[in-house]
Amino acid sequence: MLTAIQGIYRDGKIQLKEIPSNVANDTPVIVTFLASGNIDLVARGIDEAQAADLRARLATFAEEWDSPEMDIYDNYDAAKPKI
Repeated sequence: MLTAIQGIYRDGKIQLKEIPSNVANDTPVIVTFLASGNIDLVARGIDEAQAADLRARLATFAEEWDSPEMDIYDNYDAAKPKI
């Protein structure tokens, strides 16, 4: 099982944005440091207005996309034979 949770590195510690569910204490983790949250819109061929419009249109999908039922699609090929 893989669980991804956002967090921030500060003063030698990782502060998670939320507490993971169904994860036992002392579970091994891998921490990947990401680049800053700034996205080079020009490199992606859009401007700020287009990005805002896209973000607003995709927001309607966020609740369903982030629901636990959608986790099956995280590794669809492995789960398909079990369906």
